Amino acid sequence: MSTRAAAPTRREQILSEAARLFAERGFHGVGVDEIGAAVGISGPGLYRHFAGKDAMLAELLVGISERLLTGGRRRVEEAAGDPVELLASLVEGHIDFALDDRALITLHDRELDRLREADRKLVRQLQRQYVELWVAVVRELHPRVGEAEVRVSVHAVFGLLNSTPHLAALGRDATESLLRRMANGAFGALSD
Repeated sequence: MSTRAAAPTRREQILSEAARLFAERGFHGVGVDEIGAAVGISGPGLYRHFAGKDAMLAELLVGISERLLTGGRRRVEEAAGDPVELLASLVEGHIDFALDDRALITLHDRELDRLREADRKLVRQLQRQYVELWVAVVRELHPRVGEAEVRVSVHAVFGLLNSTPHLAALGRDATESLLRRMANGAFGALSD
């Protein structure tokens, strides 16, 4: 039995290259011809997969928000009520996202306002649900800490973890270890 992951679909290849190019040069700095060339098809050939650049951007930003929320919910189920294990799992999952999807972090920071209002609202709704997963776990671990302080700490940890596009290269393992220690330290400071 093979353990190799399936090759990305053409649609996934297009999204990956679009994310990279948008992050490097901005949404308006990239044309469909450039995205097509990056995956070996003509710019107009992209329209067989997407209605246009706006649709690619929406799928990228809505998609990552859905993926984070779905992963968070799965981690809640797998932790079977153990808040220490769950918080560690949430941190690990977000670190993996932050290290593997740096272009999407940059894209979100720069281009969220370019989404249609309905898509932007959906991204924000999904993000709020993801935050609520974290807040519930941190509140369970630190029941004497007020909700506002817990929320601020969760957002601060997201800021720390989502800073990866701006970090100097330490190598993945060293960066992962450092981010884990820093996130755990931030949440541990709630007990002080």
